Amino acid sequence: MKLWAGRFSKDVDTRVNDFNSSISFDHRMYREDITGSIAHATMLGHCGIIDPSESEKIIAGLKGILEDLEDGTLQINYEAEDIHMFVEEELTKRIGDTGKRLHTARSRNDQVALDIRMYCKREIGEIRALVLSLLSAIADKAEENVDTVMSGYTHLQRAQPVTFAHYVLAYAQMFMRDISRLDDTYRRTDVMPLGSGALASTTYPINREMVAELLGFPAVTMNSIDGVSDRDFVIELASDLSMLMMHMSRFAEEIILWCSSEFGFLELDDAFSTGSSIMPQKKNPDVAELVRGKTGRVYGDLQTLLVMMKGLPLAYNKDMQEDKEAIFDAIDNTKIAVEVFTKMFATMTVKAEKLRAAASYGFINATDCADYLVKQGMPFRAAYKIVGGLVAYCIANGKSLETLTLDEYRQFSDVFDDGIFHAIDLDTCVAGRKVTGGPARESVERQIGALRTFLVEQKQK
Repeated sequence: MKLWAGRFSKDVDTRVNDFNSSISFDHRMYREDITGSIAHATMLGHCGIIDPSESEKIIAGLKGILEDLEDGTLQINYEAEDIHMFVEEELTKRIGDTGKRLHTARSRNDQVALDIRMYCKREIGEIRALVLSLLSAIADKAEENVDTVMSGYTHLQRAQPVTFAHYVLAYAQMFMRDISRLDDTYRRTDVMPLGSGALASTTYPINREMVAELLGFPAVTMNSIDGVSDRDFVIELASDLSMLMMHMSRFAEEIILWCSSEFGFLELDDAFSTGSSIMPQKKNPDVAELVRGKTGRVYGDLQTLLVMMKGLPLAYNKDMQEDKEAIFDAIDNTKIAVEVFTKMFATMTVKAEKLRAAASYGFINATDCADYLVKQGMPFRAAYKIVGGLVAYCIANGKSLETLTLDEYRQFSDVFDDGIFHAIDLDTCVAGRKVTGGPARESVERQIGALRTFLVEQKQK
């Protein structure tokens, strides 16, 4: 019998039961549900709302249920309406009517609000750890490629000389911001809603602060209506995960391009590639492609949450049950994507000679050529025009800036001397960009050092 069945004169249609049920997905919150109930029962006994002996009996029963679920002795009953009812019904089976006292001064509305907050807190911690592992892999790969010269790109066209280390460290900055966003979301999630009741709190003399302390929350929600109807933290987490997946998708796209024969800059380890059912020669970057594809799925979860909440009046509405599947899906797909992507990235081979060879074409040292003239006293716009003419000349004659003779240079400006050949050497071009954030070795080493410090600090939290 449903706990709310007293008001009704007939059973709910079986199809409504199926439509209403959430245990098929919310069962994953059993740890949070039982842990929250233990804290609630502890507080009820401490405050004298139920007899302390009954509180102890309830707590022992709940601990037994948790232990049995963890070791597989007890299986989830998917005929139950939700995980909350399953736990309470199992408790009553084990300890009798005393189990029915557990729900005193509590509603399923504030109970589920507590469970989802606790679940999101735990998952944020796990996702954080995965992103930190990815950042560590980036730091390692950057250290291996501090002197691996390559072309940077704008508009997917060769632009200016950088290093592979400098390039991948750009993604490190993105993932560091993702950590910061997750931390901000955690802070707003870390507020305890139990005690809000259905929407108007309770007449029992409960101690919400005690429950918060038992569960490791630093604060309680300040408005009971908001306490049960707030899902901002779920939407915010989905937004954070969408950003994280977007960053990985951009990274994945570059890896897909760079593994192609047209680029040939990288080779993925066989353990993180797949073949073709018909073309024996194929080595496909399926992991990177799936990261790119699953990004859209996580975006969809965010949109589900936003649209689900946009028209809801206060306080709790059954629509809000839809938050679980969306955030669970976003969490699951993000976690596996980060984990597999990290292993793929850490094991891939960087083809330094191919990167260097590609950087030798496309006039990526043209800006340095213009800067050479500027350093001789010429205005930049005048230098820009001269080098543009040089590039046009090279294209027409099948040459590069490195293969021009000094006489050819001097046809465009008598400011040129033998120093131009050193100035446009790719190693010189990179080494000269020493400013903070630039690709020169000393700048990149500072970036790696800052990343290593960040990793140490984050792991100490």
